[in-house]
Amino acid sequence: MGTTSKTKASESLKTNERKWSKALMDAGWTALPSVIIENQRQLDLSPLDMNIILYLASKWWTAEGKPFPSKGTMAKAMQVHPRTIQKHIASLEAAGYIRREERRTPQGSKTNIYHFDGLIEAVMPFAEEKIQELHEKKERERNKQNRRGAPRLQLVHDQDEEDSE
Repeated sequence: MGTTSKTKASESLKTNERKWSKALMDAGWTALPSVIIENQRQLDLSPLDMNIILYLASKWWTAEGKPFPSKGTMAKAMQVHPRTIQKHIASLEAAGYIRREERRTPQGSKTNIYHFDGLIEAVMPFAEEKIQELHEKKERERNKQNRRGAPRLQLVHDQDEEDSE
């Protein structure tokens, strides 16, 4: 991470500390693009689907280190049956939003690893649209500011011309 990236991350963390408190931020926080939250209806995500995505995201700390919580752990956190989590994960997988990677050892199965590639791809058009809207809004505001400083031009009629008409 470059120096400016570290500075921006530090400023962002301090802003969140002012909003949520240092203690809450020190206890852990989750990054989730707002565009996913804002477009959950268009993506046909139920509240429980969003909760699962948020929970998985809370366990995804590095780009390479994908999350791998157990369905039982997620179910306990959300006060639902593990089978409910399993059904919703299967639904998210069928929609192409997440991909499960099984982990097996000679001793047996371990928790699945979850990938968000499909969700990222599905949300990308919404992100591009939002970026375009933000760019257009910024351009309108810039144009508005530029016009404020310029004098307003008005057509002035010559009094002699008006008298001759």
